[in-house]
Amino acid sequence: MNLRQIEYALAVAETASFTRAAERCHTVQSALSHQIARLEEELGAPLFERSSRRVRLTPAGSAFLPAARQLLHAAQCVRDEVAAASGQVRGNLALGVISALPQLDVVALAAAFQHSHPRVHASIAMGLSEILLVDVLEHRLDVAFVGLWPGETLTDVEALLLAEEPLMAVVAPSHPLAVHPALTLADLAPYPQVDYFAGSRARRQTDEAFAAAGSSRRITFEIGHVELLARLVRQGEAVGFMPTGTTAAYPDLTAIALTDAPRRRVYCVWGRHPTPAAAAFVETVRMHVAGTASPDKA
Repeated sequence: MNLRQIEYALAVAETASFTRAAERCHTVQSALSHQIARLEEELGAPLFERSSRRVRLTPAGSAFLPAARQLLHAAQCVRDEVAAASGQVRGNLALGVISALPQLDVVALAAAFQHSHPRVHASIAMGLSEILLVDVLEHRLDVAFVGLWPGETLTDVEALLLAEEPLMAVVAPSHPLAVHPALTLADLAPYPQVDYFAGSRARRQTDEAFAAAGSSRRITFEIGHVELLARLVRQGEAVGFMPTGTTAAYPDLTAIALTDAPRRRVYCVWGRHPTPAAAAFVETVRMHVAGTASPDKA
C-alpha cells in the first residue's frame, strides 16, 4: 500500500468515476485502475462496485474512506511541518464559509494571507454549516466559518467564537409589515415566508422558535444561500430571516427586530491537528478579530 494508491482510491470515491478520478490525479485511467486493483488485492476486499453507469463504494470501501483521509492528511502534515521547521509555510489551505457571514470578509482575509504566504495555495468553498463541519472533521476542509444556535455543541474540533447575534425579519419596503420597528414571531406567522431547506441547522432553529412561540407558518420558498433569500424577499411576496449583521449588506430591504428572536453564534473552526498553513491562517483570524474588537479600532 502506498500514498498514491490511497490518493487514487479517494479520488474515485469523491468523483464516483474512474475517468474523472484519473483526470483529477493527472494520470491515465488504465494506470489508476491498475493501482486501485493492487490496493484492493493487498486489502483483501473490493473497495468499489463497478458498472457501466456508476461506481459505488462497497461496505469495505466505506470503512476504508475515513482512515484513508487521515493517512493522506497526516502525510501532508509531515511534509508541511518539515517545511515549517525551516521557516516555510506552504501547502494547501481549504476554507469553507457560510453565505451569511458579515463579521469577516473571508475572501479578503484569504487573499491577504496568501499574499503574505505565497507558497500556500488557498481555496474557498461555500456551504451549509452542517456540511462544512463534516468536511473539517473528514479533512476535506482545513478551516470553516459556521453558524450555530445556543444549545448546539461543537465536538472534535477547535473553535473561535466570532460573534453572537439575533435573527431579524427582512421584508421589502412595500410589504405591510415594513412599517413596524419590532414584531413577534406570532406577528409573522400569517405571512408567506422564505427559509433555508428543511432539515438544515438554520431552518431547524427557526422552526423550533415558531413552535416555541405556539405559531405555525407557511414556507413558500426554500433556499440554500442568503443571496437567493434576499432576491425573493425583494419581490415583496415573502418574509425572510437574517442575522443582524447580515442585514447591513442589504440596505434595500427593511429589517425588523424580533422580540422573541433566536440567536446565532458564528465560529471559526478547525481540526485538532492543523497543518502549518491552517494554524497560520487561524492565527491571522485571531489577530483580525482582536484588532477589530480593540478600542483603538472602534
